[in-house]
Amino acid sequence: MRALVLSLVLLLGACASTTPSPGGSVAGGSMAPDTADLIARDYVQLVLGVGEREPGYVDAYYGPPEWAEAAKAEQRTLDQLSSEAAALTGRLDALTRPARSEDVQRVAYLKAHVSAVRARLRMLGGEKLSFADEAEALFGVRPELKPLSHYDAVLDRIDALVPGPGSLIDRVVAFRAAFVIPKDRLEPVMHAAIAECRRRTAEHIALPADESFTLAFVTDKPWSGYNYYQGNAVSKIEINSDFPIYTERAIDLGCHEGYPGHHVYNALLERTFVREKGWVEMSVYPLFSPMSFVAEGSANYGIDLAFPGDQGTVFERDVLMPLAGLAPADVAAKNRLLALTRELARSEYTIADDFLSGRVGREETIARLSKYTLTAPDKAAQRLRFIETYRSYIINYGLGRDTVQTWVEAQGSDHWRGMETLLASQILPVDLVP
Repeated sequence: MRALVLSLVLLLGACASTTPSPGGSVAGGSMAPDTADLIARDYVQLVLGVGEREPGYVDAYYGPPEWAEAAKAEQRTLDQLSSEAAALTGRLDALTRPARSEDVQRVAYLKAHVSAVRARLRMLGGEKLSFADEAEALFGVRPELKPLSHYDAVLDRIDALVPGPGSLIDRVVAFRAAFVIPKDRLEPVMHAAIAECRRRTAEHIALPADESFTLAFVTDKPWSGYNYYQGNAVSKIEINSDFPIYTERAIDLGCHEGYPGHHVYNALLERTFVREKGWVEMSVYPLFSPMSFVAEGSANYGIDLAFPGDQGTVFERDVLMPLAGLAPADVAAKNRLLALTRELARSEYTIADDFLSGRVGREETIARLSKYTLTAPDKAAQRLRFIETYRSYIINYGLGRDTVQTWVEAQGSDHWRGMETLLASQILPVDLVP
């Protein structure tokens, strides 16, 4: 079905133009008007071209396979790609203002994403941006960087919550040890968590009839979980088992990577835009783009949406811990601790800014991450690996979650309806900010 829709889009483009070029196309000796469909097609091929220059840049693609093959065969240079991106910006600026609001939003969406492509190409070409400048250029939101001393009061509150001898980090790690899932129980616990996330999501959002996922456990990754969207409402979810996975983390990963997180977001975008509208720009997901602010923010907010109040605590205590073979423990107290640690999340932006700018070295950065994320040094070192790989992408989690929550809950009392509206839309980060 998707292939038929995309074929029709290509046919319509061919009818309007036999040789596309910036600002219009030649057809029968006259200039045919440029269209959003033509620009969208060229945008997809631009993103695929950048993906050939930066592995991992294309997070998902399920458009015509010949476009991916052409990008691989052409191997365009950064200069060529930059020129194409600049031309796309010019073409978008030259478009006649659409009459329908959804077409106005479509053009704005394309402009924002082409702008992010241009910024990423400049970075690949060697341009250095500050942490905040980079985040704004790629994701459309400028983070506030607070001094680390701002977060010390939160550490003091956590210190009072977990009293005893030894360092605060050691006490927190020891307290949480009772909730570590044994490796031989990871698979059934994760499947149970994802199934519950799916059940709760399906009560509110009509999922594609043929949607599904596969689950795999991997090692030696800078992340804890990843969703590889395959198209046709199918995802591959990978969980990194290098470090301990806690029972509440099974819920987090199930919601974030699956339902109502990344899997649902991509499936709804595919159904709404690629299959129903034939808007090919949504068949590609460039990782360093405004899409990721919405994707990561909604995936994190989706955890609390699916398990409001103490429902996550109850499910963890009554279902996941027995399934993991763990002895009863004070789940509620542990989750109060985690609620406080979430207030430390944005300290990471300041830590990353100092490290990526070269102002602070590796060992001190690991020590800072350990202190403000309350994790052992080896886990903090893994987090630094993530920061080195993805840089300002980290703003999409905490800042993204808070921004999405504010927007969704401002839409009305039915937060699931607001969430579904967001997931099946071309709403940009700038549209979410009050």
